[in-house]
Amino acid sequence: LVFVVAIPLLSIVVFGVMLISIPLYKKVQGALDRVLGITRENLTGVRVIRAFNKEESEIQTFNDSNEKLTQMQIFVGKISALMGPMTYVIVNAATVALVWTGAIQVNDGIITQGEVIALVNYMSQILVELVKLANLIVNINKSLASAARINTILETKPSMEKGAGKEVAGGQTDMSVSFDHVHLNYANAKEESLTDIHFEVKKGETVGIIGGTGSGKTSVVNLIPRFYDATRGEISIFGMPIEKWGKEELRTRVGVVMQKAQLFQGTIRSNLLWGKQNATQEELWHALEVAQAAEVVRGKEKGLDEPVEQGGRNFSGGQKQRLTIARALVNNPDILILDDSASALDFATDASLRKALKTLPEELTVFIVSQRTSSLKHADQILVLEDGCLVGLGTHEQLLENCEVYREIHESQFKKGDEVQ
Repeated sequence: LVFVVAIPLLSIVVFGVMLISIPLYKKVQGALDRVLGITRENLTGVRVIRAFNKEESEIQTFNDSNEKLTQMQIFVGKISALMGPMTYVIVNAATVALVWTGAIQVNDGIITQGEVIALVNYMSQILVELVKLANLIVNINKSLASAARINTILETKPSMEKGAGKEVAGGQTDMSVSFDHVHLNYANAKEESLTDIHFEVKKGETVGIIGGTGSGKTSVVNLIPRFYDATRGEISIFGMPIEKWGKEELRTRVGVVMQKAQLFQGTIRSNLLWGKQNATQEELWHALEVAQAAEVVRGKEKGLDEPVEQGGRNFSGGQKQRLTIARALVNNPDILILDDSASALDFATDASLRKALKTLPEELTVFIVSQRTSSLKHADQILVLEDGCLVGLGTHEQLLENCEVYREIHESQFKKGDEVQ
């Protein structure tokens, strides 16, 4: 009878605490996320915080979030901690009841003293295992809360379907990139980011893209390596719809230099090898020469083996941009995208870079996103964007005559008749 009463009571305590604590641990993990998010923002934006003298307010924000997390952890910790003493009370009370009833039955000659001791030992073993079970359940509760959050990410289905992964012969068409009335609407955005973009680029051409802030320049070039899928219209790469390309094959043939130069902790060599894992010493130096970064590397004591700190913070903005351009060139891509990646370069270095790009294989197609008309004036064609629409397409001279938006951008940078060559 003692066992029949004690075991259900213990089950109620163990599973009751578990059912109460699991949702609370999920809330604790959410609060921990908020604290870590604030910490990450403060670390990455520490200079901005100092510049605006917001240290005290950020400290207060962190303290408030941390205090909420602490209170939640203490609350759920107290509930979890109840499991131990409650199981001990039930088992010990059952042991006392067992000894009491056992003594009466021994006195009446129903059972022996050895049988009472055996029952007490059984009860003690149950106590030890239940304490272990209780501790295990507490840890499982914490793990389940974390696992549920991880599974949310792992189970997220990509919005883009994988391509067939079929290689395309390079000589089948002289067309490199084709946008056929392409529209792009980002998820949950009310308005289109790109509207009816239509142009064609042949192999070997250099294409400039210019426009005001938020005009859609980066959105256009992000569609080429298929970072996003167009909402409407069709994009073709080397004559084949982009959806039919395998992701790895497409991004091997398209070299991208991001708007924000990003280096990774390691060495200059290890960063360049991201472009091509088995690149030779000659290939690395050739890419550095074209990117105007060779002198940067030669100026370092260890050359290619010079350490790179996290985020490349031991390099200037211009040095990082040149190294990221070299990284994209190492793999000898068929299409090279420079997304405002020369903004930190002076005019002379920018001109040298453009001149060096002309020495690359004739079939290399180059997309240059820039705010400087001087960087684009030698392009075979220039796309002028405004509010996601293509408002101008042509050469530098044609656009100065026919495109008011391009002419305004150019005249805001140079006086009439005064241009950088």
